[in-house]
Amino acid sequence: MEDYPKTLIEFEQRFTSEESCHEYIFKLRWPEGFRCLRCGYEKVWFRSRELYRCTHCRYETSITAGTIFQDTRQSLYIWFRMIWYVVSQKNGVSALGLQRTLGFQRYETIWIMLHKLRIAMVRPDRKRLSSVVEVDETYVGGKRPGKRGRGASGKSLVLIAVEDKENHFGRIRLQRVLNASGANLIPFVKENVEPGSTVRTDDWSGYTGLTSEGYQHIVVCEFANVGKTLLPLAHRVAALLKRWLLGTHQGAVHSSHLDYYLDEFTFRFNRRTSRSRGKLFYRLLQQAVNVKPVKGQDIRGGRIYS
Repeated sequence: MEDYPKTLIEFEQRFTSEESCHEYIFKLRWPEGFRCLRCGYEKVWFRSRELYRCTHCRYETSITAGTIFQDTRQSLYIWFRMIWYVVSQKNGVSALGLQRTLGFQRYETIWIMLHKLRIAMVRPDRKRLSSVVEVDETYVGGKRPGKRGRGASGKSLVLIAVEDKENHFGRIRLQRVLNASGANLIPFVKENVEPGSTVRTDDWSGYTGLTSEGYQHIVVCEFANVGKTLLPLAHRVAALLKRWLLGTHQGAVHSSHLDYYLDEFTFRFNRRTSRSRGKLFYRLLQQAVNVKPVKGQDIRGGRIYS
């Protein structure tokens, strides 16, 4: 049974101390009781509030080891409030806004914490898109002189896949790539769209080969309907993404860190109909304890192109 606070008042009444946060994390990690991460044995010695030792193999582990919270200097009490604030803001929050809200002195601290949460927003076992899926690309970045469209310089290319639920949005997937070649487009579709699905694209040559990969490929030709938006769902997602980056983050997103923001936008978009902030809090914490830890120095360097 899913157990989470429904409102801010319930949240504040429930998580009043570090101990209450530890108890909640423990139940999320081991809902059926503790299991040693090394041997799977169920009996343990509690050496401290955070440290447990397996009675069988003597392996020691902490409540946060192997999670996104590993090696954090911040208390779970602070993390919990940060997560609640992040999911309760419909359009998200910038690191600067969160720094002011939580009263942190160092901007970099909250910036790294927020990126760690964005990493946790990607569920490791998430299902691929299916049925009818629109796929297109868009360029993200400020206005710069030079070539527009495919091949534009100084901007980041983002691939978009969105389920078509009878002309309504389904789930989406976003990914930054180096260019619009088939070497990037085809793997993106294979990773994010279930084989056998119908994939709708424009007539760009980079999509050639989708049929041989097991997809029903429908090409909408630009010259068949002049003036009509032929991939309306993908274009709408692109517009919403750009508006979100400009609105919430004032367009101050470096290309090397764009992937983290794409993960957050995807998380929020795919849960846009959720009426419960508490459930979003629960889901994000649930994913945070199942995502491998990442170091701050790795986040500072940004992700490389796929």
